[in-house]
Amino acid sequence: MRRLYSVLVASAASILCVSAEEYADSLSLKEVVVTGTRNATDVRHLPYTVNVINRQTLTEQQQTSVLPTVMQQVPGLMVTSRSMMGYGVSTGAAGGISLRGLAGGAGQMLVLIDGHPQYNGVFGHPISDSYQTLMAERVEVLRGPASVLYGSNAMGGVLNIVTRRPVGRNSVATHITAGAGSYGTFQAEASNQVRSGRFSSTVALQYSRTDNHRSNMGFEQYGGYVKLGYDISDHWNAAVDLDLTHWNASNPGTVMQPKLENDQWITRGAASLTIENHYNRTSGALSVYDNFGRHKINDGYNAAGGTPQTDLFRSKDAVAGVSWYQSAQLFEGNRVTVGLDYQHIYGRAWYTDRKTGETVTTKRRLMQSAHAHENEVAGYVDFRQDIAEWLTIDAGLRYDHHSTAGGEWVPQAGIVVRPIETGTLKASVSKGFRNPNTREMYMYGTANHDSLRAERLWNYELSWRHSLNVGGDLQSLTYGVNLYYIKGDNMIQTVAGRNVNTGEIENYGLELEAEYRISSHWALSTNHSLLHMKNPIIAAPTYKGFLGANFNYQKWSVIAGLQYLSGLYTEVTPNQEQKENVCLLNITAGYALCKNVGLWLRSENLLAQRYEINLGYPMPRATFMGGVNINF
Repeated sequence: MRRLYSVLVASAASILCVSAEEYADSLSLKEVVVTGTRNATDVRHLPYTVNVINRQTLTEQQQTSVLPTVMQQVPGLMVTSRSMMGYGVSTGAAGGISLRGLAGGAGQMLVLIDGHPQYNGVFGHPISDSYQTLMAERVEVLRGPASVLYGSNAMGGVLNIVTRRPVGRNSVATHITAGAGSYGTFQAEASNQVRSGRFSSTVALQYSRTDNHRSNMGFEQYGGYVKLGYDISDHWNAAVDLDLTHWNASNPGTVMQPKLENDQWITRGAASLTIENHYNRTSGALSVYDNFGRHKINDGYNAAGGTPQTDLFRSKDAVAGVSWYQSAQLFEGNRVTVGLDYQHIYGRAWYTDRKTGETVTTKRRLMQSAHAHENEVAGYVDFRQDIAEWLTIDAGLRYDHHSTAGGEWVPQAGIVVRPIETGTLKASVSKGFRNPNTREMYMYGTANHDSLRAERLWNYELSWRHSLNVGGDLQSLTYGVNLYYIKGDNMIQTVAGRNVNTGEIENYGLELEAEYRISSHWALSTNHSLLHMKNPIIAAPTYKGFLGANFNYQKWSVIAGLQYLSGLYTEVTPNQEQKENVCLLNITAGYALCKNVGLWLRSENLLAQRYEINLGYPMPRATFMGGVNINF
């Protein structure tokens, strides 16, 4: 590893000494993002690091979820897995998202859909089986706190799924894909997009199922997405959308302690109505949204002599909100964004008898149940100013008030220097926070709603990004390097049987990434991250590296990715720590039979590695899927 980084650092130093030519017209200098600014902005003017994964990249490996692809493309981001398909929820679940050692399972990493928070109202974390590729136009990942714009839970970063919109005037496009493979796995998706005058629509349906590689580990999912849009005028448009998914999953328990009847029936949905305005010097949006979930879980019993459960865990939760922002250019080189957010966070958890369906009212079950309502209201302002063509400053401030945890001031500041046209140096300092969730305040014997306050951290970051033409219109190189330091306190932990604000975080690390377009047929990409944690957490590797290659020639396409994980903790209990090192090779090949029909074949873990990400849940060895794509 030391040799690898010596080579990378030496290469970066040598590239810095090269005079960058201007890009040819076929290469874009501007990478426009909406995450980290609310309005579409050239990322070179933002003091934050944002990765953009477009729809082509999201779909070329035929993944039904956006998360496997995002994990490959973003340094420092990790998603846990336990099987070929399906993340599940509750005990033994996977799908935990961590970034720079901050965990989505702890609510410290926020998932958004079109800027709307997607965390669960009772347990306060993302539910990964909800994030389907069928809805995504692109995914933007902001590495580092984004709490000024997005509030609680964005303390480690945000993953924003930007939903699909039809392109072109008076067009109709339909896409169908289906595939099958190892362990009885099947997946299918159909989508239709229409643009007619001022009206647009996207409709998509998805179905997938698998037996997975262990007994009692089946997974089945149904999903749908609808988005309807209308251009009211040249400056105003409105859109309404609904994302709905239901899945049934079984957890077989660990190999050391197998379980029976540990089954889950989950429904998750998100609906929103958005009205946007776009003028020359100002733009903004007003949106109303509701994220809702229905959960039924059988906790199961030990296969060796256990007793079946007589009741089922049930919960309903939602996060309903209103979000408004307006961004304006007051004078040359200036951009000011102001916004207001309101959220009503509510949920109920209880138990019902398996036979009668009646609510169980024993003292033990009541202690583990909750019925809570919380409100959160916030206002924020972000100010950005181009001092010169080569210099931009940015500052933001948010005040967030939670009905139980109280108020929180959240500042951030950054500076961007563009010493050359194709190079950007960024420095930033930002605060992140997370309010306590319903479980921590009201559920189980550890509940504490009297004195819990928000978790807090500060992030300090320095980054360099450089793009250059290396030999012709079709050859280009882009690379970046990030250094960061995170210091946090007030972390919620259980001490003496009660949740209290006592934990600390101290993480620092290095991230490298590069993309090299060799020719019209070949492209390479790589990213690497080193992470040091004072207090290690599960599923946050100390080193994560990825090397990808894309080949396209006439009717053929091949996408290969080599992922290496080192120092991946699966157990962090003192004196019982366990780590994994694993090298994974994934390859997807495609062949165009004709203009409208293509075939594909995907293999994962082609090296047949033995490894675990969740302790006691060995991952499948080499798996294969094959299918067909139809477009018309």
